[in-house]
Amino acid sequence: MSATAQTAPATSSTRRRALGVGAAVLACALIWTVGALAGVDYTVENPGQPAFTVVLAPVVLFSLVSALVGWVGLVVLERFLGPRAGVVWTVLAVLLALLSLAPVFATEATGGAKIALGAMHLAVAAVLIPLLPARRG
Repeated sequence: MSATAQTAPATSSTRRRALGVGAAVLACALIWTVGALAGVDYTVENPGQPAFTVVLAPVVLFSLVSALVGWVGLVVLERFLGPRAGVVWTVLAVLLALLSLAPVFATEATGGAKIALGAMHLAVAAVLIPLLPARRG
């Protein structure tokens, strides 16, 4: 019985975190899809680079990788900081989410594309920040 008691919280935490990763990816995919259906031109041009169109596959891939990196970062912080890891991770996540908006503003794109791309960046943070850190009970 004690083995079950010890694994239940870890399993619950893992499920919640996996759900957060999936929800972050789904949120980005939905934002991209709604934008595409609304006629958003996802063509962007960064200084010194040729224009390209942001398509769904990289949106899914980058949101998945970002979410998994966030999860791994939290696990590493939990290993070294214990109960303070959640607070440190949350502060870092908010700062990184805000910094991730800089390229959105620096790129040449339509207003609709910038709004949708910015919303995708913020959606990852909005989903992961409440779901990844351990809940205090």
